[in-house]
Amino acid sequence: MVIGSPRRSPARVLAESAGLGFVDLLDYPIDRSAISLVAPATCRRHQVLPIGFNDGRLILAMADPGNVVALDDVRSAARTPVEAVGVEPEDLLAAIDRFLRADDELSDLTSALIEKNTPFESADFDFSEPGEDDAPIVRFVSLLISQAIQDRASDIHIEPAEEDLRIRYRIDGVLHEMQRAPKSAQSGVISRLKIMSDIDIAERRKPQDGRASVIHGGRKIDLRVATLPTVWGEKVVMRILDNPNSNLDVRDLALLEHNFTAYEKSYSKPYGMILITGPTGSGKSTTLYTTLGAVARPEINVITVEDPVEYRMAGINQVQVNPKAGLTFASALRSILRSDPDVVLIGEIRDHETAQIAVEAALTGHLVLSTLHTNDAPSAITRLTEMDIEPFLVGSALDCVVAQRLARRLCGHCKKPVEHDADYLTNLRFNFAKDERSASIYQPVGCTNCSNTGYRGRIAVHEVMVVTEEIERLTVARSSSAEIGRVAREQGMLTLREDGWEKVKAGLTSIEEILRVVA
Repeated sequence: MVIGSPRRSPARVLAESAGLGFVDLLDYPIDRSAISLVAPATCRRHQVLPIGFNDGRLILAMADPGNVVALDDVRSAARTPVEAVGVEPEDLLAAIDRFLRADDELSDLTSALIEKNTPFESADFDFSEPGEDDAPIVRFVSLLISQAIQDRASDIHIEPAEEDLRIRYRIDGVLHEMQRAPKSAQSGVISRLKIMSDIDIAERRKPQDGRASVIHGGRKIDLRVATLPTVWGEKVVMRILDNPNSNLDVRDLALLEHNFTAYEKSYSKPYGMILITGPTGSGKSTTLYTTLGAVARPEINVITVEDPVEYRMAGINQVQVNPKAGLTFASALRSILRSDPDVVLIGEIRDHETAQIAVEAALTGHLVLSTLHTNDAPSAITRLTEMDIEPFLVGSALDCVVAQRLARRLCGHCKKPVEHDADYLTNLRFNFAKDERSASIYQPVGCTNCSNTGYRGRIAVHEVMVVTEEIERLTVARSSSAEIGRVAREQGMLTLREDGWEKVKAGLTSIEEILRVVA
């Protein structure tokens, strides 16, 4: 018996040589009722997973189908005959993580917290040396964080409500409610997070920021923590800073070839300013750090000034601003420029003083990388001039602007091609040839691999504007962003939506996703 796609591999060969079936877990419809027959601890201990039934026998996915001890244990636990099948080891581990989640343990802990019935306002736990009474809270917080990392979440939202505590994860840019805890646990959970993040637990009236680190799967992962007072208590948001840049290449940013060529030419120059623009959560930091990794070499001096330092990079001098100590972006930049840098990264240009120093640095032989909050690439020029930077300085210093958004990537296992009405595509200004319309557009379906969302992961949509002589003249003349954008498009710039359509044509995302993230 061979189930799923015919994929040749050592695991398949091993199963077939033992006279057993082989299952491709990515395509196989796993039966949750089968999973419930065996304790999660047993599955994890033996690296097995019940996935369904066949003629009254329990189908057991195993990386090592010859493990008779595992077969005996599962047979005893399920009290039913067992049929072993081979699977890819990495697919099995992913399925175990996906289906044997910590939900049951979280539910048990929630019940334990209800039984404790800690009064809402009484609540200050000392977690520096947690005792038995505090163990459910400590374990509850640890499970929430580890489950979020496992689910590829970018943020954890812990939100007090009138009657309970709501926990939501942001996965692929969309919030999903994951758990609700009793109101009595609210103060303990928030205090635990504050202690972990070195935040004042006595201060509940104003927003605070902190940072924490956890070990997950042998990796150290940083969390950026922010608290916000609400009418029902303090809301806590944790940004998971799982550094993706240690092995990312600029090619991995999914720039179209035309855009990649223009961008590579800009960051390969020894001086000039490159700006990455977009709203919060649009992947600006990932693009910046990946670019920094491409330009950083042992023979040059790279210094960053950030608030906060999100990702630690080897061989880079990173400065954390500290306004309370008088170390602002502007003051840090002045010091940096006296430290003989070749490349300077500024976390964000927020005010006139920072913008002025950054522009002057770019004009005096430094490569300056930074971010700005604008809706598109041409607006970055007018934004700088609105900060009272002289237009002729902006035109001379600025070399390239990249605007970007993040769209959800279609799941490669369940996406399917669909036909679209020609008039509908025409109204969207979709530049398709007639023979491409039905063959190249995919839509989400949903499967076990993507938790039935149809999407898994995200992909960036870009707008890359190179500052040419004509655009520089428009900048000096204080032209509008619309006029600058018109000229940039005439010179070959693809808008965010046009870039998105190209990624739809490539089968990477859907029309609905591009319409969701790009105006």
